[in-house]
Amino acid sequence: MVKKRLLLFVLVGGISLVAAAVLFAGTTVPDVIQMKNDYEHEKEIIQFTHAKHINEYEIGCGDCHHDDKGEPLTALKEGDHVDKCISCHQKPGEVPRETKKEWRDKKVKRKEIKKRELEWHAEALHENCRGCHRKYNKDNKTKAAPTTCSKCHSDSD
Repeated sequence: MVKKRLLLFVLVGGISLVAAAVLFAGTTVPDVIQMKNDYEHEKEIIQFTHAKHINEYEIGCGDCHHDDKGEPLTALKEGDHVDKCISCHQKPGEVPRETKKEWRDKKVKRKEIKKRELEWHAEALHENCRGCHRKYNKDNKTKAAPTTCSKCHSDSD
């Protein structure tokens, strides 16, 4: 009887440990991620390094990751679930030129244009990265953080 209980305890404990390992294995933050999704990209895919941004630049998760209102997820920490950018910014790539022309022709206000642009995946990424990089450059009186296409996408002309 005691052996059966001990065996059951060891078995349940082992299964629990395996289940916990499986759950947490999917929440680790990779050091380098490709800023890529399932659509055709016109420019080189950026390699984003979490370690460099976290360790060297001392930024937190909430400095990049935000809620549906654009507010930083300041309580976010490594291991927490984060939706991919494309889950909200669902239109692939950048705003097409003809769409931008249509907005200008209709005299859509700049604030509304900025809001509409963020529906496109690449536009949202660019806004997020460039905004932070511009602030870094201004605060540190430098041009070290890239803010132009060719500085991030080496195959851009």
